[in-house]
Amino acid sequence: MTDDRKDRLDALAVALLLGCCGLWGLGQVATKLALVEIPPLMQAAARSLGAALLLALWSRARGIVLWQADGTAAAGWLAGLLFALEFGCMFVGLQFTSASRMSVLVYLAPFVVAAGMPFISRNEHLRAAQVLGLVVAFAGVVWAFAEGFVRPAAGPLQWLGDALGIAGALLWGLTTLVLRGSRLATAAPEKTLLWQLLVSGLALALASLAAGETLAAVPTAASLLPLAFQSMIVSFASYLVWFWLVRHYPATRISAFTLLTPIFGLLAGVLLLGEPVTARLLVALAAVVFGLLLVNRA
Repeated sequence: MTDDRKDRLDALAVALLLGCCGLWGLGQVATKLALVEIPPLMQAAARSLGAALLLALWSRARGIVLWQADGTAAAGWLAGLLFALEFGCMFVGLQFTSASRMSVLVYLAPFVVAAGMPFISRNEHLRAAQVLGLVVAFAGVVWAFAEGFVRPAAGPLQWLGDALGIAGALLWGLTTLVLRGSRLATAAPEKTLLWQLLVSGLALALASLAAGETLAAVPTAASLLPLAFQSMIVSFASYLVWFWLVRHYPATRISAFTLLTPIFGLLAGVLLLGEPVTARLLVALAAVVFGLLLVNRA
């Protein structure tokens, strides 16, 4: 614990947390915009590799040693591959469903972590409120997912995009469980993040080549700027800010702010992309936010 650790959130922390949640909510919109010119796997690879390069330069400038042997290699490779599968599902899924729907569906991930932690740590167990949160959130997502078969607002393959979003959420949760249950839990946050970015970037690049993805034309600023936003702002800068907040402020109070991310994501999709909002999606959003509130209760 650092000497300057605080026991409550001040104005700086609140401002930074709101900024992070807003940026994460915009991430799906940026991906959707770039998909017009950059194929999904290629885009995901570029995002991870660009952020990995920035993180390596940042760590070198600050004297953070990342490459020493510390027993994290096996877990690092596994976390990186799960990270690659997660973003592969999400980026491909955004071809078929809306950014606002994806923003809600991927927030099943915290519930995967809550359900899996008792198998990793004996000190972790699901309380009655957490079980209720899991059930409510899952029911809301199932209700929204069924819309893809009844009245798809995002296109005839909305169900496929939604399914890939849910798969991405499961993979995100599994990645977190690997980080929490391995030697990466005691590694420097920069090293943990670098494992995920570097391995996923390489794996996604190979997947893009295997899938035969190509650029139809030279990408324009309309897609390059959203890609740069994802790499530089979301994957690099906002994650570093998040790690700083975790080190200096109470984790339980910080985690409550993740409730805002799916809300920001839905609003961004509606306001910036003109995506439709259905009653089922609003029910799912309310269920996920309420479930997150119960799961994150101290």
